[in-house]
Amino acid sequence: MSVKEKATAPVSSVGADGKQPLCKTNKESIADLPDRGNLQATNNRGCGTEVWTEKRDRIDGLETVSMTELYDTVYPPKIPIVDGLIYAGTYLFVGAPKVGKSFFMAQLGYHVSMGLDLWDYQVRKGTVLYLALEDDYARLQKRLSRMFGMESSENFYFATQSKTLNEGLEEQLNQFVKEHTDARLIIIDTLQKVREVGGDKFSYASDYEIVTKLKAFSDEHSICLLVVHHTRKMESSDSFDMISGTNGLLGAADGAFVMQKEKRTDNKAVLEVAGRDQQDQRLLLDFDREQCVWKLTKAETELWKEPADPVLEAIAKVVSEEQPQWSGTASELLQLLPEMDMQPNILTRKLNISMERLFVDYGIRYESKRGHSSRMIKLTLEQRA
Repeated sequence: MSVKEKATAPVSSVGADGKQPLCKTNKESIADLPDRGNLQATNNRGCGTEVWTEKRDRIDGLETVSMTELYDTVYPPKIPIVDGLIYAGTYLFVGAPKVGKSFFMAQLGYHVSMGLDLWDYQVRKGTVLYLALEDDYARLQKRLSRMFGMESSENFYFATQSKTLNEGLEEQLNQFVKEHTDARLIIIDTLQKVREVGGDKFSYASDYEIVTKLKAFSDEHSICLLVVHHTRKMESSDSFDMISGTNGLLGAADGAFVMQKEKRTDNKAVLEVAGRDQQDQRLLLDFDREQCVWKLTKAETELWKEPADPVLEAIAKVVSEEQPQWSGTASELLQLLPEMDMQPNILTRKLNISMERLFVDYGIRYESKRGHSSRMIKLTLEQRA
């Protein structure tokens, strides 16, 4: 079953290469990233001054994690914002100028802020910020009223001006997220408007660095940053090769959407999707010029669904509407799952690894904490939106 969630995800979700939950907060600035190496591998830094100083002394040492440690660690799940389509992380949304990108951004933002399904995709509700940096408020007002009538959303915010990345954009976004703790989506329209002033703008290193900085912010706050960008004029058989700039942009991003039309005057468009956390997709869209919204005509790629997991299916019978919460040890849980022939430590590892699927597919939140004598498991059925 699938569960709609009215509020934000119960636990922080991160990118595909998720953070290790060794500290409660991460106060690192994205401006520090170039000197910090692999963000995902070193994110346990900053847990304390002594630890950080000690690790700085080991200049040539690698911070490693064994396979056993990986299995025994509970990593925050990556909860989708739009199921099967958009997750927390940094994504590029690319298309030629005036192809209809801004209409799609407004449509997506409205659906997320209202918790309305987008086509056949389930949406999880949350606050949305749209940096419409190539628009003004009067144009936005006319566009939105034409798209959605007089039905407004209190969770959909707009700004037509912002600072660039090296002039304070991070602080502005941090302030917004601090004031709106249920923020799930921030749209930056366009990338060029927030590029750093000065420096080499046309190198792989520069492109990679700018998206890496954005990704650090989205990972830290468990939100989606959707960055609008343009295609280059030169055609290519691979749509993603048409992203303007170097491969550094796509290489650092969690994924990308490429919107294309055969002719600018066409109502039909193809939206191709590729990313780390979702399947590659090719969606055929049709633009309703009267309402100014994109409608899904056909999904050429059928989403693959994982087969049912016997362990998760059995747990879903233990934690139900009749008994929405259960807590105890892995051994005690196994007593309720007589058909499962496994050791308690194997069940714990199974739950550690399946935490995301357990929540997304069954709406069950899993927590594991060390008690006085043993590790305690807590399972909670989340309420439907």
